[in-house]
Amino acid sequence: MATRKRVDSWVVTDDFWQRVEPLIPLRERAADKEYLRKPGAGRPAKPARQVFEAVVYVLRTGCQWKALPKERFGSASAVHKRFLEWEAAGVFEAIWQAGLAEYDQMEGIAWRWQSIDGAMFKAPLAQEAVGRNPTDRGEKGGSKRHLLVDGRGVPLSLVVTGANEHDVTQLDQVLQAIMVKRKTPGTRRSKHLCADAGYRGRPALQIIESHGYTPHVVARHAEADAKRRNPARKARRWVVEACHSWFNRFRKLLVRYEKLERSFVALNHIAAAIIAFRKVKLTVNIIYG
Repeated sequence: MATRKRVDSWVVTDDFWQRVEPLIPLRERAADKEYLRKPGAGRPAKPARQVFEAVVYVLRTGCQWKALPKERFGSASAVHKRFLEWEAAGVFEAIWQAGLAEYDQMEGIAWRWQSIDGAMFKAPLAQEAVGRNPTDRGEKGGSKRHLLVDGRGVPLSLVVTGANEHDVTQLDQVLQAIMVKRKTPGTRRSKHLCADAGYRGRPALQIIESHGYTPHVVARHAEADAKRRNPARKARRWVVEACHSWFNRFRKLLVRYEKLERSFVALNHIAAAIIAFRKVKLTVNIIYG
């Protein structure tokens, strides 16, 4: 198999754009409105690929929207406006679904052993889905990403809340928000959910079982101890922690500066899509990192 070619972390390759372009909605003009364009009056709309690459640039580098290189991407406000239009149209969720569909077709989603966990991060400018961080002296301005991943750590579900929301309170919502549907497994034992001690308690176990899972709720230190005693034992819950670390490679997600929940969630959806696409064995990385 040929070695994967690397590209800059924010460059949208032809392979990546071929997967994204069909999901970008065309701008339609109102049928009852007459458009008269005078010479020199306004600028034509930016090419969709240029806008998408600008969004990926922000996501990967963590720069402010205003700091987008004007010589490459033009008006930052125009880019951000299109970004919000696409978010409202569900484009970024669709890209994530497309990534999962290709991953499922080429590799097969590892449904049998799934894992769930949340991770907190600072959100100093957030106005929505934000709360006091209980592990940081109750400091105001924290958010939390709740993830459900498959057996290889590919994100299947994602929910963003304030940092003050306990993981167990979002359990049902996360399990309901899976982006792709799985055919009902033949036996109950073919669907397992691994979680840490934060999901203990009868109500949480009932929710897990109501979604058809066999629960495996184990404290982190207990799982590590069992692994040390029996090196052949396979640790399964760690993949969700690995997935959170993959999200943190996208600098715009490491610390949340997005004020609106919808903007931040949309950026997470793009990251989730890229993680899924990168699990597909291709000769060329559709995006590096």
